[in-house]
Amino acid sequence: MNLSPLPFPQQMQLHRGGTSVIVDLATAGLPAIIHWGPDTGELSADELASLAIASSPQRVSGGIDVPARLTLLPQEVFGWQGSPALTGQRSGAAWSSALSTTSATGDGHSLTISSADQAADLQLVSELSLTGSGVLKQRHTLTNSGATDYQLHQLITVFPLPATAATVQDTTGRHLKERTAQQRPLTVGAHVRESRRGRPGADATLLMLAGSAGFGHRTGLVHGVHVAWSGNHRTSAERTITSDNFLTAGELLLPGEVVLAPGESYSTPWALGSWGTGLDELAARFHQDLRGREQHPTRPRPVTLNTWEAVYFDHDLSTLATLADKAAAIGVERFVLDDGWFLGRRDDTAGLGDWFVDPGVWADGLGPIINHVRGLGMEFGLWFEPEMVNPDSELARNHPDWILHTAGRWPVSARQQQVLNLAHPDCFDYLLARIDAILSEYPISYIKWDHNRDLLDASDPRTGRAAVRDTTLALYRLLAELKARHPGLEIESCASGGARVDLGILDYTDRIWTSDCIDPLERLDNQANTSLLVPYELMGAHIGGPKSHSTRRQHSLGFMARTAIFGHFGIEWNIASISDAQTAELAGWVEFHKENRDLFHTGTSVHADLPDPALDVRGVVAKDGERAIFALTQRVASTTYPSGRITLPGLVPELRYRVALSHPLDDELGNGQSPLAWPLHQTVLPGIVLGTVGIAAPVLFPEQSVLITLTRVDVDPAQAI
Repeated sequence: MNLSPLPFPQQMQLHRGGTSVIVDLATAGLPAIIHWGPDTGELSADELASLAIASSPQRVSGGIDVPARLTLLPQEVFGWQGSPALTGQRSGAAWSSALSTTSATGDGHSLTISSADQAADLQLVSELSLTGSGVLKQRHTLTNSGATDYQLHQLITVFPLPATAATVQDTTGRHLKERTAQQRPLTVGAHVRESRRGRPGADATLLMLAGSAGFGHRTGLVHGVHVAWSGNHRTSAERTITSDNFLTAGELLLPGEVVLAPGESYSTPWALGSWGTGLDELAARFHQDLRGREQHPTRPRPVTLNTWEAVYFDHDLSTLATLADKAAAIGVERFVLDDGWFLGRRDDTAGLGDWFVDPGVWADGLGPIINHVRGLGMEFGLWFEPEMVNPDSELARNHPDWILHTAGRWPVSARQQQVLNLAHPDCFDYLLARIDAILSEYPISYIKWDHNRDLLDASDPRTGRAAVRDTTLALYRLLAELKARHPGLEIESCASGGARVDLGILDYTDRIWTSDCIDPLERLDNQANTSLLVPYELMGAHIGGPKSHSTRRQHSLGFMARTAIFGHFGIEWNIASISDAQTAELAGWVEFHKENRDLFHTGTSVHADLPDPALDVRGVVAKDGERAIFALTQRVASTTYPSGRITLPGLVPELRYRVALSHPLDDELGNGQSPLAWPLHQTVLPGIVLGTVGIAAPVLFPEQSVLITLTRVDVDPAQAI
């Protein structure tokens, strides 16, 4: 440790939202975070100094004389031999940095650290901030203070892990099966996940998590990081041979994407870290943080009907009007016209980029269907895919120079599409003008903003340089300008379903389309893993038709509804000709969601850790703990029969709750040979008992579910049965 006098405190503590971050500013190079996690209470200066000393490693045989520390920006010049946080060079020179702290200022929940390397002519500002919910945010800004260009290769943020971290969890996936969890031991070396798809991608990890062995939703100390960025990114979990455990997060830069001219700067995306005793607590910090944003949706999330799986490209006014009539009758509040309304768009091989209403389909424009929808009391939404272009389009024929490509060759086609260069000023202005014109002509309150292919060989043909970063920043500017011109406009981030789910895009949009697959069985895992970061009100969750569009499985309406009920609820189904019984049942689910959406969209999401993997229990507990609704799902047949008891976590331990099966309850429940006892009585139990002892699970068929409601009651325990 450098014990020479410093012009700033040698240690500082950030303290907020139940989280403590303790920083040692006396380490060589940049400061080191020596604790990030559970609240330690306010420590005195002497205690902080003692903790810093107690955290210092010994020199060992075969090692360097001054053991390297895991700092905010570990550097080789100070002995670091793990993965580097900063790499770059000046035509092969100045490749090794020696950034050292020059100043540090903080206010108890934020800290700004300036550092400089006079030899390499680099300056760095590192920002740490604790949000009100205890989420740790980090960002670096690197400035070239030299006289020649500096080629930046990588700049990432570092989050330390406790010694108990033993297991890594991330997510992978594909189209129609995004965010599937996978685990591995945290061993010596680096577990690296990179997204090189120009968007996060269906296989991207939403979070990089590391926790104690066997951590679950309710148990085990676990930490996780997320990159708030909608382009290429990199996260990792690493353990060194010198016992440093840490997570990293940052943008993945392609060669030549960031070349800093003298005086220019580059800022990393914000990286956000959360922790908890179990995944539910970790997620709750993210949810609370998002709900505290100024732009977070506050009005009730409108029940939505999207026309894609109802009519696909068959845009017939009479058919759509009939569909709208039925939607309004069952209580839908927003009607969204999907793909197929614009010039030349009769299938997915042509038309993208030509954002004019097709007179061959809509002879009188969109006015008749919009007026009909709004006359029924519903909002109207419209589908766009502005970042893409079909080669068979007027836009591509007239402006091939607006398409991302390299050295005169076209990227491999995907879905018969290429990608536009939003960073080209003329392309940007065209897209802004066309979308603005549609929104100005018609009363449209919502855009479904799609992005149906990965980026490949994505160069700006004007320069030949990689353009993922520039197009991502241009996308943010485009979204911000449209919202500024049309106050109240809501936008959904859809990308082949759930391939662009990140907090960067959610700074400019109002929900994400969680997956193109709305098979309720598939959605169980998808929604559980998505909800580790994204609260239910920002997750599109719809009821599909009786036979799944994407898996061809068939499920009951009740099972589909109970899986979707917590989210931003909607319908993706041609309901125009459904039976009277189905209409009544669907209307009942819409009404049930409306009655409870304030609970679903402001409460705390919880998940039970159950010994039987065939069962799934998840729910939402009201902020005041007075109410809760849980969904119990029998995924597959249990080995035991009946399945045994289930616990209902997250309730206030000392409060007593009346427990009941919830209506609507239109399904034939299981094949139990006798009635389930507790729903037949006024069953009242304390939260502590429901969360630890539990109640008997109803006997259910596989791929069947029930909702359980809990309501606080004030009752003498002797009167409860």
